[in-house]
Amino acid sequence: MKYLVVGSGGREHALAWRLRQDGSASEVYVAPGNGGIEEKFRVPLDQTDFPGLEKFCLAKKIDVVLVGPEAPLVEGIVDFFKEKKIPIFGPSQKAAGLEGSKLFAKYIMEKYNIPTARHYDFLGPTKLLKYIEQASFPLVIKLDGLAAGKGVSLPEDKEEALDFINKNVSGTTKVFVEDFLPGEEASVFGISDGDQVISFLPAQDHKRIFEGDQGPNTGGMGAYAPAPIMTKDLLLRVENEILKPTIQGMKQEGIPFKGVLYAGLMIKGNDLKVLEYNVRFGDPEIQAILPLLENRLGDIIEGAISGSLEKVSLSFKKKQAITVVLASGGYPGTYVKGKEITGLDQVDKEVLVFQAGTKEKAGKIYTNGGRVLNLTSIDDSLVKAKEKVYQEIEKISFADCFYRKDIAHRALSLQR
Repeated sequence: MKYLVVGSGGREHALAWRLRQDGSASEVYVAPGNGGIEEKFRVPLDQTDFPGLEKFCLAKKIDVVLVGPEAPLVEGIVDFFKEKKIPIFGPSQKAAGLEGSKLFAKYIMEKYNIPTARHYDFLGPTKLLKYIEQASFPLVIKLDGLAAGKGVSLPEDKEEALDFINKNVSGTTKVFVEDFLPGEEASVFGISDGDQVISFLPAQDHKRIFEGDQGPNTGGMGAYAPAPIMTKDLLLRVENEILKPTIQGMKQEGIPFKGVLYAGLMIKGNDLKVLEYNVRFGDPEIQAILPLLENRLGDIIEGAISGSLEKVSLSFKKKQAITVVLASGGYPGTYVKGKEITGLDQVDKEVLVFQAGTKEKAGKIYTNGGRVLNLTSIDDSLVKAKEKVYQEIEKISFADCFYRKDIAHRALSLQR
């Protein structure tokens, strides 16, 4: 089988690695890819250049297209390739509205009784600012469309809320406010064929830029799996109260959902609520989950595309995995690209290095984004996995590199 993975981040590097590593594919191309992808398998095409990607697929006789990021899904890449009769894994443009429009996701959750926070929506800043004047804090403000994981603010007071609104909300911006939900976050990925849905191991992401979960949201600074906060009973409830009703609700809406349904959850005791839906594998959560998967990834993708997921039974290693993101100084704000990265060849082979914001030039690797590298370690315990990954990170260097040193701190505190 020949695959084309669409995207350029750590998630796409991990997906390409897994497809080759588990024997799902003989060749895996990545468009546009990054410095971690062998040059002959990098495709210099933008992820939204659908005609160019189609031409490449025909020339290389690609069997399956796997879409990593949300933007091409929301722009309709699946509809385009289905019309061209090229197998592709992911939701249709309408179904991708579960991530492309947080308000559409709220509509689905409320209509089909999916547990979620109460919300109030606004168009532009005028009425929103009046609401903020009398609101109780903390609360949650969300922009409606795609924002690369940074369209959410959790202001602790009015000043923080006004700062976010003034920077991000104009007269035509769709935005809503949610009740703040206390508890602990977890992520569960469901794979659906439009009717059936099966779930991966639960993971926990670290969205905030600074240690102790402080500072602005990012695309994710690290993750670990499985997340102990998500017990077997809770995972069963996620499947029965969230994933299955959502898939069946989308089917009833005439918008069948095929692909990855990612549920971002808030858990407090036995209380379980959906914070958001995404329609693709999480980044960096999937970098921690894929190394634990015992199935061939290609078999799961084929089951979802062909509508035969009932034949797939997921299995995972009885181990722990942790992923740490190395970022450019200034991220998630302004940062400088083009810093040479050294030490990659010194990293222990047992620790996986998934490149994200990188580029290769004359055999050297340079920074080319905010989140630059993902290092993943697997071991029998989370303590050992964490010790190993941070030990190997010390071997890597680039100017203004930084990373959180407390990834998995919540899970480790439970084990003490």
